Amino acid sequence: MQTFKNLVFYGLGAATVIAIIMLTSYTKPDSLGKGIQATLAAPDLAPKPNHPAQEVHAPKMPESVDFAGELLPMDNFDAKERFDRELIANCFRHSATFLFFKKANRYFPIIEPILKEHGIPDDIKYLAVAESALSNAVSPAGARGFWQFMSGSAKERGLEVNSEVDERYHLEKATVAACKYLKDAYNDLGNWTLAAASYNMGKAGLKKRIKAQGGTAYFDLHLNSETSRYVLRIMAIKEIMKNPTQYGFHVEPEDLYPAMPKFKVVTESGSISDLAAFAKKHNISYRMLKLYNPWLRRTSLTNKYKKTYKIKIPVE
Repeated sequence: MQTFKNLVFYGLGAATVIAIIMLTSYTKPDSLGKGIQATLAAPDLAPKPNHPAQEVHAPKMPESVDFAGELLPMDNFDAKERFDRELIANCFRHSATFLFFKKANRYFPIIEPILKEHGIPDDIKYLAVAESALSNAVSPAGARGFWQFMSGSAKERGLEVNSEVDERYHLEKATVAACKYLKDAYNDLGNWTLAAASYNMGKAGLKKRIKAQGGTAYFDLHLNSETSRYVLRIMAIKEIMKNPTQYGFHVEPEDLYPAMPKFKVVTESGSISDLAAFAKKHNISYRMLKLYNPWLRRTSLTNKYKKTYKIKIPVE
């Protein structure tokens, strides 16, 4: 019995020594004598910078801003603050707004002369920026192209829309269609801010609000949230694009996308069974054919009604 007690005593002693040795093996050399807490202390952190990580400044409100000659009423706090909201939103959407500048160098030279030819103010080009960011966008509701026409309204203004040909994607023709709509809206509503607002919510709906509220100025109408912001957004985009450095956008000529290349135009009145073969025949890739003629929606063109189509072939 005494022997057993001795074994237990010496066994416990040996176990204690082993435990101490194992514990000290995990302790940093410079933390001896400081206990386990020293081994768990947080590592030294890098010194904190003595300057702010980011500085954000509110864009300065311009003294005046207009849309197609109609001034924003700066004495109307509501209109001014609505514009300020859109100015801030577009100033701080850096990547999207920078792309506006890049794309405008390519597409404004196509849009501007068409607007001028149809007697539409040059500022309307910024409506296309607000609508689609100068791209062949597709909205959740199904509006398409730079000018975001729905199928029905596109057909009403002379655009062909079917499974093979969708002229909402034809920039020149869609711009003409937008001019037709806006000129009609201007003649009916009396000014360009209301004409632009009707582009967003529809002319009938806007006329109903005007009649109900007895207002004649866009800035004084109580409209749905989207349309209430719409013209102010266009005005903010115009202000930023006309004064980029004032709002922190430093755009160099080499940053801009190049203008469209020169084209030869191939007139087709028959069918094209294989557009890839057609592209190869004209020494361009299928990708380039689709890029410059996005209104061709399929891989072939049956042209069932024997219409005449003009297809652009880049020659540069």
